[in-house]
Parts: sequence; C-alpha cells; structure tokens
Amino acid sequence: MFCNRCGTQVQPDFNVCPKCGNPLANKGSTAVNAPVPVSRTRLERHLRTVGILWIIVGALWLIPSGVLMIFSRVPNFMMHDEMFTHAFMPPLLFSLGGLFLLVAAGGVLVGWGLMNHERWARTTAIVLAVLAIFHPPFFTALGIYTLWVLLPADSAAEYDRLSKAS
Repeated sequence: MFCNRCGTQVQPDFNVCPKCGNPLANKGSTAVNAPVPVSRTRLERHLRTVGILWIIVGALWLIPSGVLMIFSRVPNFMMHDEMFTHAFMPPLLFSLGGLFLLVAAGGVLVGWGLMNHERWARTTAIVLAVLAIFHPPFFTALGIYTLWVLLPADSAAEYDRLSKAS
C-alpha cells in the first residue's frame, strides 16, 4: 500500500503516512486506495514557495558579492593615486563582498532547509525574515510572507511534525 500524496510505501495498519503526515484511507474498508479528502494547511500550501523564493534571493545576492570582490582586486580601475584609497578600499570592498556572499549562502541554505523540512530552517528563516523587513520593497515583502507562513503557533507545530517525519 502506498501514500496517495507522496507515494511512500506504508504498512496496512497505518492511519497516517510516516513521511508526509497525510491521513490514509480506512484500512478496514474494501476500497484500499480510496482517496481521503484532505484540505491542505497554509504551511503545506506555501512552504515550498517560501523555500524557492529564499533560494532565488540568495542567488541574487551573489551578483553584488562577485562584483565587489572583483573590484577589490582591480584598485587602479576605479581609484586614483591616493594613499588612503589604495590602502583601505580593496580590503573594504572585499570584506563587503564577503559579507554579501554570507548573506547569499544563508538565503540558499534556508530555502533548501525549508524545502527539506530541516529542523533549524524554520527558526533561521524567521530571523532572516525579520532582517529582510528592513530592506524595502522586495525583501520586505519576502520577510512579511515568510513570517505569515512560518510564525503562527499552528505552523510551528506542523513544521515540527514535518521535520520529524523527514
């Protein structure tokens, strides 16, 4: 017997799929594979979308990171012969590019973690969402959307259940 939602093989006496938490049909009836009407929760409907958006945002942060790191290696391209400019601008640009690279990695990892129901991903996504609110307009929208999906108590309990099933 298999789950109607994720296709995982389940034991005949299971009432709920151990992988995705989908309620299974009554095993005592003659219709073994009869679908059970289940309404999807807000978390189930939006979790994948939030994960994909965080991966996209992380990938977009790679652009300014790369640009800053490249410009830090070519100081004569943008800068004149001032001592201050040659001494401090390359390390400053490289450090800023490195910071943007960390933000990019964080976005990609959070998106991947949410899509794979990792335990740490929900908390990390909430922290990044709060920080994203201060970067209008697109990051603010992503932050609000992430908080709307992940912050309610019922979402926390459901995400816990999903992360234990994975």
